[in-house]
Amino acid sequence: MTEIIKKPWDSPIRPDAFEIDERTKIKMIEDHFREIMLILGLDLEDPSITKTPHRVAKMYVREVFSGLNPCYKPKVSLFADSFNYGKMIIERDITVHSSCEHHFVPFMGKAHVGYFSNGNVIGLSKINRIVNYYSRRPQLQERLTLQIAHELMESIGTEDVAIVIKAKHMCVASRGIQDDSTNTITGCYFGKFELPDVKTEFLKMVGEL
Repeated sequence: MTEIIKKPWDSPIRPDAFEIDERTKIKMIEDHFREIMLILGLDLEDPSITKTPHRVAKMYVREVFSGLNPCYKPKVSLFADSFNYGKMIIERDITVHSSCEHHFVPFMGKAHVGYFSNGNVIGLSKINRIVNYYSRRPQLQERLTLQIAHELMESIGTEDVAIVIKAKHMCVASRGIQDDSTNTITGCYFGKFELPDVKTEFLKMVGEL
């Protein structure tokens, strides 16, 4: 059996995570969530919430946490840089919808991605799809930032990648300190983006400087 070497930025997913099919997972989560609602004292005979356990289960498996399943990983399209553009390429204001793995409540915001082509460019929508794929799982914003960056480096075949994520966390806004005025900003810079002037240009272009 081949040993799977986990990288520091990998999500904490068990090796047997996909031995149960989606339909079975939905049924199991539905049953467990029904128990949670009953423990909370809710009347599941009420027409408004009778189907809530099923809705939540289906949402978890096929939407909110669909990024846990590699079958949803987007296929990347690359195109030759026939113009020899050679300059910084930026996709900014990419929507981020994720969930804090500590409390299972949402955090949402925007991601800004930049890279230099090494001869190939990636289809613009594929960057959005990569961001969405890694966002759709229980996450830490720091890990999410690294996962997107490393996926882009591997997909495009270049180390010249930068990403900044600015997000509002509901675990801060709706519980605990209940401060809805703060944002969390994470960034990572590789290759040419580690140069101060390049990094500054990128941050100015995405509106974070």
